[in-house]
Amino acid sequence: MDKIDNFSGAVLVTREESVVFRASGGFSDIGAGVECTTDTPLQIASVSKQFTAAAAMLLVEAREVSLSTPIGHWLADCPEHWGALTLHHLLSHTSGLGHWQELPGFDITRPGDAGTFLERFSEVPLRTPPGRTWRYSSPGYLLAARVVERVSGQAYAEFLTERVLRPLGMTSTCAGEAPATASHGHRGQQRVDNPEFAATPGTGDLWSTVHDLTRYTAAFNAGEVLTLPSRATMVTPNASMAGAWGTDGPAVADTYGYGYALGTLCGHVARFHTGDNPGYQSFLAWLPAFDVTVAILCNDEESDIDGLLRQIVPAAVGPA
Repeated sequence: MDKIDNFSGAVLVTREESVVFRASGGFSDIGAGVECTTDTPLQIASVSKQFTAAAAMLLVEAREVSLSTPIGHWLADCPEHWGALTLHHLLSHTSGLGHWQELPGFDITRPGDAGTFLERFSEVPLRTPPGRTWRYSSPGYLLAARVVERVSGQAYAEFLTERVLRPLGMTSTCAGEAPATASHGHRGQQRVDNPEFAATPGTGDLWSTVHDLTRYTAAFNAGEVLTLPSRATMVTPNASMAGAWGTDGPAVADTYGYGYALGTLCGHVARFHTGDNPGYQSFLAWLPAFDVTVAILCNDEESDIDGLLRQIVPAAVGPA
């Protein structure tokens, strides 16, 4: 296993499930001098959203929910102006709901409990009519997780663990509270205390390792998570992102499915998602032409993920 300079976290690149690059760097806890390894659980931030979408699709497969039914059918306390929102809108980021910063005074490091947040957020007007345009919304994924909870009768973390994580043998992955071996987040040389994302399930609350994320990607592709038609639904382009995540980086998003951006990585067709929580960054991608999976988990806001991608992707697949 290699070490990476000026990087804190772990990286794993596989091709046809064979490891082509594995490395780690920096510290899990800079104050204690504990180093990061590829077995260190880190926050995966918004990479969590593909798990939320998969959880919802499991209920769709069981015909317990519908993608096109208004969410008020399951959420009786849903405000009137959310009445037309569907799971499809929430999972594809076409609901018209805003992101965290749309709520005046909201502090992402102290999100509070989901119910209180949603009650306050319900006072924020929709930014666009449902179904019209793509607008990134973590609160939309919080609502999707609430639907999963109401329909299943389980806490979101329990449902995900029972239906996805445990069956796949993802023993280093958990939703909600940080495991005892988890890393701390950092901003350069300063530790950033972990926000309580357990209070906002479905948005960015998972802890995992690069090994588990690579395992999940292989299982998703093989139809072990969902049926192949459900998998196809999740990776169908639903809305144009039109440069919303930039066009000059190694990862360029063109459209969005459910929990996945669809576009290119270093010029190659790819399915991917980025993530950032205070003190953390994440990136998970799959390049279908090469069956290459790229998993990056970083516990330093200042590490250069784009620079790292420009180095490791061409090495794994060759130039575009």
